Amino acid sequence: MNTPARMGAYALGLAVAFAGAFGIGGAVGATPPSAPVTSGHGGHATPAPAPATPAPAAPKADHVPGGLQVSQSGYTLTPRTTTITPGERTEFRFTVDGPDGRPVTAYETRHDKKLHLGVVSRDATVFRHVHPELAADGTWSVPLTLPDAGPYRVFADFVPQDGEALTLGADLYAPGDYAPRPLPPPSSTVTVDGYTVRLDGTLTPGTASKLVAEISKDGRPVTDLQPYLGAYGHLVALRVGDLAYLHVHPDGAPGDGVTPAGPGITFHAEVPSRGDYRLFLDFQHDGTVRTAAFTVRAEQASGAAPAATADHGSEHTHSGH
Repeated sequence: MNTPARMGAYALGLAVAFAGAFGIGGAVGATPPSAPVTSGHGGHATPAPAPATPAPAAPKADHVPGGLQVSQSGYTLTPRTTTITPGERTEFRFTVDGPDGRPVTAYETRHDKKLHLGVVSRDATVFRHVHPELAADGTWSVPLTLPDAGPYRVFADFVPQDGEALTLGADLYAPGDYAPRPLPPPSSTVTVDGYTVRLDGTLTPGTASKLVAEISKDGRPVTDLQPYLGAYGHLVALRVGDLAYLHVHPDGAPGDGVTPAGPGITFHAEVPSRGDYRLFLDFQHDGTVRTAAFTVRAEQASGAAPAATADHGSEHTHSGH
């Protein structure tokens, strides 16, 4: 996954949190004033209607995690390619349309790219992180090959010039017989291309959770990771079920004189709710970017180390775009 949006920033710890606030009307324990009386029919005293009790303030809307909306803050992700034949290399094209309805042509550069594109199958077992090219008319394009038939979700992670960081999502389809694969079970270690990646830590909703990825090869720690998009590692978290998107980058930065080039990469991620998540970790070594895929369960209370799985079907080698 070549990536950014930083599963809070790009340098460490992008967090997505849900918050709600409720107003409380009235003081507790105060003696209500006596209700005034009015003259009713036949001279009988009739109590005046009691003043209406103010309704409690409505709760504030929860923050919506990235990738769940096709349109936000006036910007809309518009796929120009909506279907891709499984197994065939296809030019995927799309635009980001601005508040004026026209394709956006000016973007901020973050972590070496103006836009990061993620593609994931709806069963969360296949993941791609690519970097499209921008044409002068605002059309983005990138070669894309999807291995299996079925529904996919694309995520555009970007910052329009002088605007706010956004992650928009849209559906993409690969026609054909679709048989969703079961979610890989949790496990703390995965292997990819001869590398072993262990993920230590626990995801706790609403808390900046520390996760450390330890990378080794042939039983020896890898201590010469190479910078990739300005970092030693990139992490994307997707909530299983709705594919809510969280992009996280690690602590420190290559060349800062403090951050080691492995074997450990430290992240801080805040997930919005309990449940299962898919984590996709990108790292570069010997000139090649590789992706390790994990299934992790976020519990309300701290527990055992997060789970990952040796899910070779979700792990990919990147040539880089």
